[in-house]
Parts: sequence; structure tokens; C-alpha cells
Amino acid sequence: MNFTITARSGKARVGRIETAHGAFETPAFMPCGTKAAVKGLEPRELRDAGIDILLCNTYHLALRPGEATVAAMGGLRKFMGWDGPILTDSGGYQVFSLAQFRKISDEGVTFQSHLDGATVKFTPERVVEIQEALGSDILMPLDEPIPFPPDPKVARLALDRTHAWWKRSRATRGALFAIVQGSIVPELRKESAETLAATDPPGFALGGFSMGEPASQMDEMVAYTASLLPDAKPRYLMGVGMPRDIVAAVKAGVDLFDCILPTRMGRTAMAFTSEGLLRLRNAKFARDERPIDASCPCACCRGFTRAYLRHCFSVDEMLGPKLVSLHNVQYYGRLMKDLRSAIRDGSLEKVDLWPKAP
Repeated sequence: MNFTITARSGKARVGRIETAHGAFETPAFMPCGTKAAVKGLEPRELRDAGIDILLCNTYHLALRPGEATVAAMGGLRKFMGWDGPILTDSGGYQVFSLAQFRKISDEGVTFQSHLDGATVKFTPERVVEIQEALGSDILMPLDEPIPFPPDPKVARLALDRTHAWWKRSRATRGALFAIVQGSIVPELRKESAETLAATDPPGFALGGFSMGEPASQMDEMVAYTASLLPDAKPRYLMGVGMPRDIVAAVKAGVDLFDCILPTRMGRTAMAFTSEGLLRLRNAKFARDERPIDASCPCACCRGFTRAYLRHCFSVDEMLGPKLVSLHNVQYYGRLMKDLRSAIRDGSLEKVDLWPKAP
């Protein structure tokens, strides 16, 4: 993997990441293909929406269909019909989100599968093996996020484990990013950034954000953490988020993002627009002949009214979630393109932090 910075505006930068399976410009957004599919959307539609890289989930794919099956089918790209780069997370978020199904030790994490109760062991070494079998371009190490609000003893233990697991994770052919943890504690973030930077990884992930902390506090700590990291390496903010979160992080020098929100909110009739967030189930849209966003070139906005989309959701027609998900992904693709243009022409500071979280 190679990363080149091509333009700057303040702390923000436009870059280019080259991988074995294609290159893409940053700042970039990765829709979540958690189980080797971005829900309801074809690879062709993602490309048309301006998406160049996808995220897939190591934990879920290890359970179904299993990394051996994916490898036998030619790797994730061939398996899911996607011809571009793929980043795989490590299952570290599931350490947090599936807390009731796992036990943590210094050796790793033992899950009781949420599907059938089977025992699944994730060690730092095993997580890298799974991602290599999947054929990932950018890999993530096993880590332990710190719950919010942070308990000092829990935070200390989790950070030490994350660093110890990182040391066991580095024998890989792929681009393995280091994950900086530390919750909202500046001293821990600084310690983590310095510890990991000393090992000279190809890139850094900012983990443990969007865990319940206020947006203003997240903005401050993301900016602080980014400022501690080497300028020449890409910075990936994991699992974040709302457009206002992305704009704030780009201004702080972050390059790469992922989140489930565009498709999850699309499936629940919520659409991102240039004027804010639309809740399409609202009765006021029952006879609204306008598209979701007149400035959007996506197939949803070119062909369907707000009234029709509301009807689709009212009668549980699957076309509604698909169309609004497609629109939302297109919105995120356009947002990233607009941010790159604003950095190049020096107008980034005029980009507002909106829309507000619903």
C-alpha cells in the first residue's frame, strides 16, 4: 500500500491510496459490506455513487460462510462481485457490541456465536490469518475498545491488551493498520499514539469513538489524536458517522471513514439531503411530488417522488429501502468529493458541520 498527499488546507489533506486492487482518493467513505454485501445495493450501483473502497467484517464472515469458503471462491472481491479495494475490520467492535457473548483474556477473545452458540476463538494471530484468507487490502488488528464513560482500571487494562495484541499481529503480507485507543482520556490517547507510531505501521485507525460520548467531546479528542500521528500515514476514523462528524474529522486531518448509517437509515425511511435529514414516513410527504433532493443525480431522485417513497415504506415494499439507501450512499459519495474539492480550492472552512444527529 502506498499513500501520497496531493493537496492541503489547514490540517485537512487530499491523498491517494494505492493498493494491489486499485487506488482511491481520500478523504474517502467506505459503505459497510458487513457480510460481504452492502445491504440492497449492487457493486455497480456503489461505483456509480462514487464509492471506491468497501469495508467487510471479519467476525461475521468467519462465522458465515467462513474464510476458507471465501478463499476457495477466489477471495472477497470475486465472491461478492466487487473489483476494488477492501478493508476488513478485526472483530474488535464485536468485542464491545457482543459483550454478553464473549470472554476476554490476555490470549484473546472467546465468543459464543450469536448464531448457534458455538465457541469461536479470536487471537491476534488468528484475526490476521482470517483477513489474509479473505483477501483484504487493508487489515485491522484485534483490539479492545474502552466503554464510555471510561473506568480508569478498565481503560488501563484494555489499552495494555490492545498494545500487547498489536505486537503479536504484525506478521502479515497485507497493510495492517495500528488502532489507537484511549477513549476520551488525552493521556491514554497520547500514550497509545506514541507506542504504536514507534512500530512504524503503514497507517493508523482511530478506534473507540462514537461510543456514547457527546459529539463536541468526540470532535475534540479526534482532532487531538490525529495531531499526534505521523503526517505521512493515512488516518482512519472507525465507525463514524454522521456527515457533521465526518466534516469535523476531515478538518482535523482524518482521511478514511466507514459507517452503517447510510444504508441503515435508508432502510428506516430517513434520507440525507442538502437541506438536512428527511423522515419520509412523515404524513406531510403523502402528496409531495418533489424528489428527495433536486440537486442529487441518483436514480432515486431522478425517477421517484417523496410521495411514492413514503408509500413504499407504508406498504412494506422492498423498493423503498433500496432506493433511499442508494440515495444516501450517493449523498456520502458526493460529500467526500465535495470535501476533496474544498480542500483543493481552499474553501473547506466554509463547509458547515451538519446535519445534526437525528
